[in-house]
Order: sequence, then structure tokens, then C-alpha cells
Amino acid sequence: MMLQSMPMRLGVLLTGWICLALGFVGLFLPILPTTPFILLAAYCFSKSSPQLHRKLIQQPTLGPMIQHWEQHGSISKRAKITATVTMAFLFSLSLFILSVGVLLKAMLIGIATAVLAFIWTRPLPPYERAEDTQAKLANEM
Repeated sequence: MMLQSMPMRLGVLLTGWICLALGFVGLFLPILPTTPFILLAAYCFSKSSPQLHRKLIQQPTLGPMIQHWEQHGSISKRAKITATVTMAFLFSLSLFILSVGVLLKAMLIGIATAVLAFIWTRPLPPYERAEDTQAKLANEM
């Protein structure tokens, strides 16, 4: 369903472009998370420009990740591991190098724990679930 109001559509389209740009920058800067920005850009484009949404979905690197999220709410094991390692490094860096109070450190730990819990409780894409099931069956034999 596309937005009816032209100013609203342009605002959502602009937000999509900003998120796409931030996601691209996140490929090179570990401080910016790529995946959430790309998923948000895909959502914005789906509401404002079906052509841009289709182009993003057809993009060979990012397209499968977006499709898995939109169709199944799933995150690949590789993306989960990458997110965990990156977050562990960055949050550890913040906790040990920056001189911040105990309350802020506790908040950082709480945020990291909540985000990682969300990521790890998302299902795997269907092809990875099938591989896990086949591996379990092979181990039982």
C-alpha cells in the first residue's frame, strides 16, 4: 500500500534515502549498524516507491537479507554472529576505555543485552533451518 499524500510520500522517500546512505556508511564504519538502516530503507521504499523497493530487493548482496526479514522475520546465523562480535567489541571498548559512571555502564550492558536477545531470538531463514534439521537428523543416526 503506497502512501496517498504527496508530502508524506516524499518524507518517507527521503527517510528511505537517508537510511540507505547511513547503511552504506555503516559498511565502512563499525559504529553504524548496516542492517537496521537497510531494513528501514526497504520499508520506507515499500511505502513510497515500489520501483526503489524492487531494486533494493533485487540487489544481490542486500536483497536476500531484506527478503528474509520481510517474509519470515528471520536473520541469518552469519548476520547474528557478525552483530554479536561487532557489538561486543564496540560496547567493550566503550566500557573499558571511556571514563563513564557505573550507571551509564549498566545502561550500556542492558542495551547490548536487549539488542542481542532480540537478534538471537529471531528465527533463521528457511534454508538455514533446513540445514540445521538435516544436521540434527544426521547426528541422531
